Parts: sequence; C-alpha cells; structure tokens
Amino acid sequence: MAEKKPDPLAVSVGKAIAARRQEAGLTQDQVAGKLDIGNEAVSRMERGLVMPTVARLLELASLFHCDASSLLVESSNRPAEQAQYLAQMLARLDSEDREMVLTMVEQLTNRLAKPS
Repeated sequence: MAEKKPDPLAVSVGKAIAARRQEAGLTQDQVAGKLDIGNEAVSRMERGLVMPTVARLLELASLFHCDASSLLVESSNRPAEQAQYLAQMLARLDSEDREMVLTMVEQLTNRLAKPS
C-alpha cells in the first residue's frame, strides 16, 4: 500500500507546534504527559502526520501560553496572516531591533520581488 503524503497544512501546523513547544522549553514527553496522550501522538502532530483537533489546539495553546489562532496563523501561506505573524514576532523586540529587522525584510523583498 502506498504511503499517504502528509497534508501541507498539517505539516505547517506541526512545525508551529514544535516551535512553540521548544520556545516553552518543553520536551515532547512533557507535552504528552500534560495532555495525557502518548509521546508518539505529539511526535505525529509535530511531523504533520495528523492534524490536531480544535480541542487539542486549544489545549496546546494553553500549554504554550499563546492563542490557538497563532498556531494556525504561523502556518498560513496567506499574506495577511503572515503579516500578523511577523507583527507578533516584531512585538517581542525593542524598537532598534524592530527597525533592523524591517530594514532587512525591505531589502530582501526588493531584491526578490519579480518585475512587473
């Protein structure tokens, strides 16, 4: 039987979960214990092999002290949601570092933009 390809959305959400878990300083075992699920279940979510339910996303968000929507926004490929994610990241920086990041982003987008 051919192996099913992971859903790109599930992979993106999984990456966001893994990043938030690491930012929280938690191991997969610790997350599994706090959610009363198996370690393999956490691993499968992070690898994008399974898409967590809305209820599970809410539990994860509570555990990571973030909004459930941020786990989805971080994985979105829509420009408006990507801008929201960038705004969340920039908010953690002081004004000098925000200016530096904005300058770098502007230079990169100017260089990578396709001519019209």
